Amino acid sequence: MKHASAWLTAILTATALHSSMGAEVHSALETAFAPDGKILAVTDATSPAVVLIDPANNTVLRTVKLSGAPAGLAWAPDGKHLFASETGASSIAEIDPASGAVSRRLTTGRYPRGLAMAPRHKFLLATDWGLDKLTVIDVVSGTTKANITVGRQPTAVAVTPDESLALVSNLIPDTAAVAPDTATQVSVIDLQTLQAKPPIRLPLGATNTRGIAISGDGHTAYVVHTLGRFNLPTTQLDRGWVNTNAMTIIDVVASKIVATVLLDQVMDGAADPWGIALDPSGMRLFITLSGVHQLALIDLERLPEILKETPELLVNDLAALYRHNLIRRIDLPAKGPRGLAVAPDGKRVASAAYFTGDVVLTDMNGAAPVAVALGVQPQPDLARQGEALFHDAGRCFQRWLSCASCHPDARADGLNWDLLNDGLGNPKNARSLVFSDRTPPLMSHGARDDLPACVRAGFVHILFTEPKNEDVQAVYSYLKGLQPVVSPYRKPDGSLTDAALRGEKLYNDPQIACAKCHPGPLLTNLQMYDVGTSRPFDQGALRFDTTSLTELWRTPPYLHDGSAVTIREVLVEQNTKDKHGVTSKLTPAQLDDLTAYLQSL
Repeated sequence: MKHASAWLTAILTATALHSSMGAEVHSALETAFAPDGKILAVTDATSPAVVLIDPANNTVLRTVKLSGAPAGLAWAPDGKHLFASETGASSIAEIDPASGAVSRRLTTGRYPRGLAMAPRHKFLLATDWGLDKLTVIDVVSGTTKANITVGRQPTAVAVTPDESLALVSNLIPDTAAVAPDTATQVSVIDLQTLQAKPPIRLPLGATNTRGIAISGDGHTAYVVHTLGRFNLPTTQLDRGWVNTNAMTIIDVVASKIVATVLLDQVMDGAADPWGIALDPSGMRLFITLSGVHQLALIDLERLPEILKETPELLVNDLAALYRHNLIRRIDLPAKGPRGLAVAPDGKRVASAAYFTGDVVLTDMNGAAPVAVALGVQPQPDLARQGEALFHDAGRCFQRWLSCASCHPDARADGLNWDLLNDGLGNPKNARSLVFSDRTPPLMSHGARDDLPACVRAGFVHILFTEPKNEDVQAVYSYLKGLQPVVSPYRKPDGSLTDAALRGEKLYNDPQIACAKCHPGPLLTNLQMYDVGTSRPFDQGALRFDTTSLTELWRTPPYLHDGSAVTIREVLVEQNTKDKHGVTSKLTPAQLDDLTAYLQSL
């Protein structure tokens, strides 16, 4: 197994391979203006490249091909250097924007994603999405200063103006799904000591935490995320019953939450907030609403008006921003806006449109938005159409969520959901959809015969819409094309570590019996068993589907109710009767080896 898998090409479909006549599919992901505003950089996740654009003339200056799928961008303060994370290559490319040449590559974590500069420290910060670290690089020497543990799947990083702190947003919770405070966190890093400080836990049900921005005075941070109302059955969507979309305001100095405000309207969701950026004045804040293809503008100057009285109630107030005329939503002429940046003069906002493969420049003086294509975009094949549908909340009743709201990257959001396919009042942990076409029946109790049936049921019972047959086929085509990402716990060449090799022997030992229920290549025998994990909420049900262990390293929490945070907990604390593999007689060193192998799958 080679380590060439890239962060996006592996978790989506290999869209370039599905395009017509071999033409490259373009997928804009992140944007960043040069300090003087004369160049706009955009990452193209599926080509892969960084596209440099002249925003004054809305034209492409040059395209810089990269070694791996790019994600994050960061400009040096002098504008003479641009850094782009190359996720698939485990490196960061330093680009000369004048020539388009890659002047050097910095070695970093296995799956670098979000980038930020701390120029006075001479630091480049990179989130390692695979190993849940923040990598701190000395940008002069190119050496790694520190790898600091953060939350699950860190996405974006922002630095306070005085460079005392870095704040990191993390995609999914690092808690058990049954924990009373299960939610993602914002990690706080002291840039003087290069140590993690206590994280800031977001409100109950917060997940899909992506963009983060810090005010010019360094006192306030803003982070966007979804807010799953997972403690309610999915009987209706009306008025945010199942899912809402939010921005949490953080007091950076006190390291605590000020309030969480909802971006939705009472009868219209603002699905899947993604990118976030402040304008230079600090009076306006912009958010891309990826699932509804919009750009939201929030009036920060007047936002304190709704924070004076009972800010703790805003998390449930669908009308607060709208009642006070503090938010405006702008339809964009593109699909799937993700990263965004504001020009240094504050006059234009650049939104990366993933599915249409362009960047949308929105003029704050009222002119119509302009889309600049990253290249010639071929007609989407069936899988690409399905990928776009999977991320489109326009097919959902009142636009509260998309399929990706509960299955980010077609994996899982870490929450327990009370779906109605097996009755009411028995929540189960969301599951990854990788290889779901090959592992029927689906759901914890095998309630769906196959993946097409599951896709159709998702449209009907989760999005509350009746799908067209061609929509079901398109989403099915996308999901069956998903491929697992190579585990970051393997060696750089994709081979197993020595510990994992020892663990592989234990895994295949008939006396321990892991491989009996989880044989390759799907790592499941497609059977149902009683492994001693039934809970009171399961209403007497004892047997559960044997899930595939594919990508086990990135699918916590574990078990059907998400009650185990780590693999080790599954093997020990949740396996006292040896029903989940005969592990009780293993030594601590053997358990370490077995865990190392399971993390490598």
